[in-house]
Amino acid sequence: MQRKKLPIGIQTFAKIRGGDYYYVDKTALALKLIDAGSHYFLSRPRRFGKSLFLDTLAELFEGNESLFRGLQCHGRWDWTQRYPVIRLSFGAGRLSKAEGLQEHIQASLDDNAVRLNVSLEPPTQSPHLRFRQLIQQAHAQHGQRVVVLVDEYDKPILDNLTEPAIARQMRDGLRDLYSVIKDNDAHIRFAFLTGVSKFSKVSIFSGLNNLNDITIDASYSAICGYTDADVDTVFAPELPGLDRQQIRAWYNGYNWTGTSVYNPFDLLLLFDRARVPALLVRDRHADIFDRRAGPARHLHARSGAAWQRMPRCYSAASMSITSPPRRCCGRPAI
Repeated sequence: MQRKKLPIGIQTFAKIRGGDYYYVDKTALALKLIDAGSHYFLSRPRRFGKSLFLDTLAELFEGNESLFRGLQCHGRWDWTQRYPVIRLSFGAGRLSKAEGLQEHIQASLDDNAVRLNVSLEPPTQSPHLRFRQLIQQAHAQHGQRVVVLVDEYDKPILDNLTEPAIARQMRDGLRDLYSVIKDNDAHIRFAFLTGVSKFSKVSIFSGLNNLNDITIDASYSAICGYTDADVDTVFAPELPGLDRQQIRAWYNGYNWTGTSVYNPFDLLLLFDRARVPALLVRDRHADIFDRRAGPARHLHARSGAAWQRMPRCYSAASMSITSPPRRCCGRPAI
C-alpha cells in the first residue's frame, strides 16, 4: 500500500477527498445518526475531528455526491435530495465582550444568508430573531427543511471562565440563539451541536432541551478519532519501523463506554515525526522515539520524567469512561 499525505490540521472534507490524503470513513455513523433521530449534541476534546465530521455532514446533506464515491454511505443515500445547511462556528478567535459575540453571530448569519440566497432583516435586529428568520426563509426558498450545524458551541463561555460576569453574558447570548432551534423544529431536518463540555440544562440548554446527547453513547464512541482497526488498515503504510504495541499503549487511551479511539491529531503528528530524519526531531514526540536504535525507529517506554511532561486531559469530554476504568492520556481539552 502506498503512502498518502497526512491530513494534519485539515478540517475540510472536500480538501481531504480531493487530495491524496488518508481518510477514515465515518459516513456509516453519519447515516446511523440521521436515520435514528434529528437533534444531537456531542462533546469531544479539541482537535479530535469534530469539525471534520460536521463538514462531512454538511457535504452529505448538500448532496455533493462526487466526494462520497467509494465510501460506505454512497449507495445508501438519496443524492437527488439537497438540503439547505446553516453552519455556525465559534472556534476562531477569542470573544471577550458580549458585543463581540453579537457581531460574530450577525456576521455568521449574513454569510449563511448569502450562501443560501435568502434576505434577512438588517443586523439591528436581535441575532436570535434573525436566526429564526434565516431558518424559516431557507426552508421556504429551497423547499426542504434546514440542517443546522454548530461547531464549538461553548467556546465563548470557556474562553471567559476567569471572568464570571462576561461568561454569564456569553451564556445568555448563546442560550437565546440556541433556543431558536427548538422553537423552529417544524423547519429543521437535522441539528448537530458540538463542543468540549456540556453545560447543565438549567443554563445554556434551558431553551434547547430536546437534544440527544450522544457523548457517552457506546454506539457512537468512535464517531470521532481513529480505532485500532483504522490504524491497522488505513494507516498501515505508516507502521513499518514502529512498535505497534507501544503505539496502542500510549495513544489508544480514549473511550466513551464503547470502542477505544486514538486522538487523530496526536497520532498524525506521531506518523509525521516518524518520517523526519532522526537528528531533526526536537519536539514533544522526541521522548517516545528511540532514535539511538537507528533507522528502525522503535518506540520505547517513557521514563518517569517523560510521564511528568506528558499533557493530561482536563475536561469531562476527555476522560476515558469504561468498565473497568482505562488510563486516559492525551492533549489538554481546554
